Amino acid sequence: MPLPRNLFCGPCGWSYPHWNGTVYPKNRSRGFHSLEYISRYFDAVEINTTFYQALRPEIPRLWIKKVENNPKFLFCAKLNRRFTHDRALDAAEIATFKDSLWPLLHAKKLVCLLMQFPWTFRYTEENRAFFIKLRRAFREFPLVAEMRHSSWSHDEAVGTLIDHRVGFCNIDQAQYTKAMPPTEFVTSPIAYARLHGRNPEDWKQEFGAADKPAARHDYLYSMAELTEWRERIESMNQFAALTFAFTNNDVGGKAVVNAIQLAELLGDDRHRAPADLARRYPMEMAGLKTDRPVQPWLFAA
Repeated sequence: MPLPRNLFCGPCGWSYPHWNGTVYPKNRSRGFHSLEYISRYFDAVEINTTFYQALRPEIPRLWIKKVENNPKFLFCAKLNRRFTHDRALDAAEIATFKDSLWPLLHAKKLVCLLMQFPWTFRYTEENRAFFIKLRRAFREFPLVAEMRHSSWSHDEAVGTLIDHRVGFCNIDQAQYTKAMPPTEFVTSPIAYARLHGRNPEDWKQEFGAADKPAARHDYLYSMAELTEWRERIESMNQFAALTFAFTNNDVGGKAVVNAIQLAELLGDDRHRAPADLARRYPMEMAGLKTDRPVQPWLFAA
C-alpha cells in the first residue's frame, strides 16, 4: 500500500554541520543546497531555527525555490522559545516573527507552527490561560502543541486543545516522572508525531544536570519501536486531513535513518537513501537505492 498523499515523514531540521559526510556528501558540487538534497528523500521537514530566532525575509523565498522539484513538499515551523519558554508576548516580537513566515504561509508551503513547551509547563489554570492567550496571538496560523508533561494528556487538557483547534503533538521520549507517554490524539485537522529518542540522558540536559555538555537525542530506533509508531500514525491518519511524523534524533544522522525507515513502513515507494548514510548504516539502509555506489565504511554502526 503506497504512502497516503496526506501523510508526511521527515526529520526535525536539516541544517546540521555534523551531517556533512554522513547525510550530505563530504565533497559537494557547486550550487549544492542541503534543503534541496533533503527534499529528494522526504516530503516535509520541521524548521528548527525559528525556535531560536526569526528568519531573515529572503530565507523563506530561497527555501521555496530549493524545494520546487518536489511539489508535495511542506514545512512545519517551531514557534520561537521566547513565546513558549520565556512567556514573552511582546507585540513587536510577535509581529516580527509572523512577518518572517508570511512568504511560506502565502505560498501554501507552511502547514503549521509547533508550540514546543518544556516539561515544567504543566496543566494548571494559569498555564491553560497562557496557552489560550498564545493561541490567540498567532490566530492566523494553524497551531500544534507539544506538551512534555503528562498532565496534558488528561481529558480536560485534551479538550482545551480541541476547543481551540490546536493539534496535539504525540511524542516519543525517554521515560521520566510525569513525562508524556506515547499517545495518538487527534485534536485538529492536523495529526502530528515527533520521535525524540529514548536516551535517558536527555532529561539531564533538559534540567541542566548533566555532568558535561553532550548532544541531545542521541538514539537510534529499532524497527520494532518504529513499527509501534506506524500503527499509531496509521490510526491517527484516519481522523486527520494531514498527518506529519518527524524524527528529532539528529545525532549522527539517525533522524534521517529513522525517518526513511518509518516512511518505508508507512508505504513510501521511493526506496532511496543518501549514499553516505547507507555507508554509515548498512544494515538499516539495506536494499535502498543510492545516488552513487556505496563503499563499506570501516566504522559502520
